[in-house]
Amino acid sequence: MGERPFASVIIPNYNGARFLPTCLNALRAQDYPANRFEVIVVDDHSQDESLALLARDYPEVRVVALPKNRGLAGACNAGAAVARGDVLVMLNNDTEVEPGWLAALVEPLVSLPQVGAVASKILLFDRRDVLHSAGDMYGRDGIPRNRGVWEQDRGQYDEDLRVFGGCGGAVAYRRAAWEETGGFDEQLFMYLEDVDLAWRLRLLGWEAIFAPQARVYHHLSATGGGPLASYYTGRNTLWVLARDVPGPILRRHWPAMVRAQLRIAAEAARAWRGAAARARLRGQWAGIVGIPRMLRQRRAVQARRRVPIEALEALLV
Repeated sequence: MGERPFASVIIPNYNGARFLPTCLNALRAQDYPANRFEVIVVDDHSQDESLALLARDYPEVRVVALPKNRGLAGACNAGAAVARGDVLVMLNNDTEVEPGWLAALVEPLVSLPQVGAVASKILLFDRRDVLHSAGDMYGRDGIPRNRGVWEQDRGQYDEDLRVFGGCGGAVAYRRAAWEETGGFDEQLFMYLEDVDLAWRLRLLGWEAIFAPQARVYHHLSATGGGPLASYYTGRNTLWVLARDVPGPILRRHWPAMVRAQLRIAAEAARAWRGAAARARLRGQWAGIVGIPRMLRQRRAVQARRRVPIEALEALLV
């Protein structure tokens, strides 16, 4: 196997053959030493030419072919299970990273032992001066937010490195932090698996920061999106609230959380003719139905909290 890599870049892929060359060629062009990182593509039971493409054109890539579709969370977990690196980097297949991306992303994990996650600067693929995420934030109303979303990137976030977590499309995790939490929760399947993990890392005392020089360009919702995204976002937002948010924060901010959910439901109802709106309502209902199960799991999650409530509250926006 040769020298053990320091970082493992894990790319979940589902029918992404049209995106993989751009993604993988950019990884070949990294300034980071090639023997210091490995690339793992986890194929989530694709029906396109992904596996043939990888075998033909990218022999250096380690391929994990799943026998059934496990969702983004399951695919990332499968990659992490075979990864050899001390740093686990999750990267969407529909991205293009700059040459200095990986070096900038892993550096904080070398120099700052308390950091468990590092967020990339994610910009739009077709409008490369427009932000999609400068790190994840979490609202007091229970709604996750992409910091800086849709703003022109003028460097306005480059000095403020403190974030709640990293957007799962391009984020690095310290292996020790990943293993302590157990990685992504496969119950969520896709969407908000990164927010759920950010909460569990924060409860354990791990920090997350933003690496502004780790720049990546992203085709939005190329694999998911539309009704699929609406359903899982509607459901998983409620599941994260029910399981991950500490009791004192829930008691303090529950009116804002309820208002946010009612507002989302009302907006979806007004747009009922749209498939995404109907999916959002189905997702909210599925979230409500699943709350008892989340509450049963909640005790174990909250019992691991090591940090004061005040420190967690200070992270909210």
